[in-house]
Amino acid sequence: MNSKVIVIGGGLAGSEAAWQLAQRGIQVQLYEMRPSRPTGAHASDKLGELVCSNSLGSKLPDRATGVLQNELRMMNSLLISVAEEAAVPAGGALAVDREYFAETVTERLQSHPNIEIIREEVTQIPDAPTIIATGPLTADALAKEIAGLGGEDYLYFYDALAPIVTFESINMEVAFFANRYGHGDEEGQRGDYINCPLNEEEYTRFVDALLAAETIQLRSFEEEDPKFFERCMPVEQIAARGFKSLAYGPMRPVGLTDPRTGRRPHAVVQLRQDNLAGSLYNLVGFQTNMRYGQQKEVLSLIPGLENADFVRLGQMHRNTFINSPTLLEPTMQFKGRDDLYFAGQITGVEGYVGNVATGLLAAVNMARHLNNQPRWILPKTSMLGALCHYVTHAEAKHFQPMKANFGILPDLPERVKNKRQRYAAYAERARNDMQQAIQQTGDMVLCR
Repeated sequence: MNSKVIVIGGGLAGSEAAWQLAQRGIQVQLYEMRPSRPTGAHASDKLGELVCSNSLGSKLPDRATGVLQNELRMMNSLLISVAEEAAVPAGGALAVDREYFAETVTERLQSHPNIEIIREEVTQIPDAPTIIATGPLTADALAKEIAGLGGEDYLYFYDALAPIVTFESINMEVAFFANRYGHGDEEGQRGDYINCPLNEEEYTRFVDALLAAETIQLRSFEEEDPKFFERCMPVEQIAARGFKSLAYGPMRPVGLTDPRTGRRPHAVVQLRQDNLAGSLYNLVGFQTNMRYGQQKEVLSLIPGLENADFVRLGQMHRNTFINSPTLLEPTMQFKGRDDLYFAGQITGVEGYVGNVATGLLAAVNMARHLNNQPRWILPKTSMLGALCHYVTHAEAKHFQPMKANFGILPDLPERVKNKRQRYAAYAERARNDMQQAIQQTGDMVLCR
């Protein structure tokens, strides 16, 4: 048995993969090119750094990301356990202090006796057992190598980061704490989100300024008509779809009451805590590609953010992913090589939790390969099984990234009309089937 595996990429998928392999007694060489080669989106050289949002999605048991998080707990995921250590208030969501999260992941991996962290850029695919988890910002040299594996062109979309402001600079005489419909609120406690309410006149002024703002020119070689991933659509692109589109999207006011008026606002901008200290807040759903100077001018039109101190402005970057339906098995194995696996966002799996989960699955199957065991194919009734099946069986020509959602799960044996009850039934089936699948593997690291 070859007891050494190379993992390329120290993001969420690569970090989880390295840990899972090491826990099984396998020596791991984890390559991360930062800090010698920056990505343009990362702010540090820490492993497992969260680039876009600080939220890992809903933690509620009857929500899709909640189901996936629960499956990761069942499989003893390192990163989910660290996320729970680093959690900050966010209602029903699992949001974290991103600095504490990345520092803790880095420390755990650095201190593991079976993991060697190598700070170098990998430009060629090694001729050895390898997991490629380089993410959507894969450097050009390795990207060309990967593209040459199957003779397939890369697909891509543009992703954008949301701005972050300091709490002390938010005008709390205008803004207010609350969760939509009071979800996740505890008696006597304030809500987890800061809400900046806009009346119709303020909303109109804001949208007019947003539509008039200049955006950063995307590099010409990347395509005249760039593709945007729907779930990370820049606010200016949403606004361009129609004047009311923001009020029905990231600025929807449903479930909220402005304490100054006692009525529902015309629109709302929500901010979510970004660190444990509560000193930083990010603008939820406000990814943008406006020029930096204009971002401050436009966003300061939001009531409550008139004098906001922006510690990070919005930014857009190209995210790259492979044509997984033609190149990968649902085990995350590359179809042309038994000892090559892919994991994370480069596979077309979207969302932090999905990235962690595919890293875990790739590691388990790599370990099984090295032990001459059959690969572990998850039940399609589990959220991770359904996600991996989707990205490896979707129509290749129009393949788009996919997040965990109930729509990719097989139908229930009997129709359940009530949505909440239907989601609860999906969740219960996923939990039971995943638990059975874990027990059948005989993998003590999974089963303990």
